[in-house]
Amino acid sequence: MTDLTPAQAAPRITALLAATESRTLEFKRISAKHGRLIETVCAFANSDGGVLALGVGDAKDLKPGEKADKRLFGIEENPESFDDLRRHVMQRFAPPVEKLHWLRLPCTLRNGQPGHVVMLRVEKSDKVHSVVGNGTWTRMDASNRELSATEIADLAYQRGVKSAETLPMPVALNLLESDAWRSYCLTRGLADFDMAVRLPRLGLAVPVDGALQPLLAALLLFADEPGALLAGQGMRADIRVFHYQGKAVQRGEVPNLLLPPKTISGPVVEQIAKAQAYVLERLAKGLIMEGSGFKTRYRFPERVIKEAITNAVVHRDYRLNRDIHIRIFDDRVEVESPGRLPGNLTPATIDKAGSVPRNSLLARHLREFPNPPNVDAGEGVPMMFAQMAQAKLYEPLYREQVEAAVPTLLVTLLNEERPPLWVQVSDWIDRNGPIANGKLREISGLDTLAASKQLRQWVAQGVLVALPAASRQQASYTKPELAGLVDLSNSLSFGLDNES
Repeated sequence: MTDLTPAQAAPRITALLAATESRTLEFKRISAKHGRLIETVCAFANSDGGVLALGVGDAKDLKPGEKADKRLFGIEENPESFDDLRRHVMQRFAPPVEKLHWLRLPCTLRNGQPGHVVMLRVEKSDKVHSVVGNGTWTRMDASNRELSATEIADLAYQRGVKSAETLPMPVALNLLESDAWRSYCLTRGLADFDMAVRLPRLGLAVPVDGALQPLLAALLLFADEPGALLAGQGMRADIRVFHYQGKAVQRGEVPNLLLPPKTISGPVVEQIAKAQAYVLERLAKGLIMEGSGFKTRYRFPERVIKEAITNAVVHRDYRLNRDIHIRIFDDRVEVESPGRLPGNLTPATIDKAGSVPRNSLLARHLREFPNPPNVDAGEGVPMMFAQMAQAKLYEPLYREQVEAAVPTLLVTLLNEERPPLWVQVSDWIDRNGPIANGKLREISGLDTLAASKQLRQWVAQGVLVALPAASRQQASYTKPELAGLVDLSNSLSFGLDNES
């Protein structure tokens, strides 16, 4: 438990009383019953995390004319029950919820007496949690919902607890006897190419009803046309590339495509290489002298493009009936792959977190091919950020598109040079939260109109999003990856301990 001083607590109490319940924030008084509170902790852990404000009443319970501080009941309203709640939080989950942070804020309670409210921050988990004897819960807009058995299984796949790569496939082994298989065996020094012998030993096949079936990972690694073989299973495994003229897709009778869409298939090692070559060919912008000869110059760092494509293929959710889509525009490249980020990764932490492979079996065997695309395990995303910064381009933008029929992860690479001011603004937002016109003026020295123009430009580029505001004068902006966290849970995340 971390204790704040009154001076540290005061602005947080003010922000707390001005906030409303949301997907990541809930208010609760301390009562003798903890069922709802325990469900909320479970729901936060199974969703995107959140904050429980303990000892605070709901705004709708205020009487007409009452001030907001009348909501401050404090944990002193029932101290024994609060202690009991802490024990329940430690004991009632399977598996245990580990990343819990407790913050105690001194304040003046509704009765005028000194007291405390407590903020319990629950981080997004890389596991799927259940309340012992009371189901598995997820978070909605401002409430909890119990998950069905199907939804629990789906969440396990989303989190990477389970992976489609281990599913047995009803496919004859001889359909995997390809050039990719022979190349793999030669690279590993395997003298015997017999799949019936080798695949089980490699962990890539299992017996099903007395017959040996390859795992999905084996199908992806070795089949000449894995996408075609998976079509009958309601899955896909190909890449589609779209090259547009301009900065947006123009819907209508005549699309603004420069070329017909390109479908890239094959074993994943070949698929990655073909997609990289095709996309880089579209992005070439001339030759430069380097060393003893000429080298092609691209609109982006070459390694960034290669890593984005490799990650999309290796880490996608192969359960989902959707291909990877790569879209090339005048000002950016978008790589969209099926599935959300695995584990407890978020768009805001992906550049700092270690590797969380969804398909570890696929990734491991992919490294056994000649010139493997994924040698630098766990270093790819930080490298992308570093390379884009070195090229004076905006950092890669990661967004989870969860409202679509098929959830996807969208990676956007802008080829527009970032102004030096962006580095300061980006750092300020990371440390302090949303930025407004006034703060941008303070950082940059711009006048009001110039600051507004710059903010609008960043919104148009997609590096900032505007937050809901009562008026233009109150407008504030944040990074897209942080937009879902812009409420009290984000501001209270600073300075908390790691007590679990």
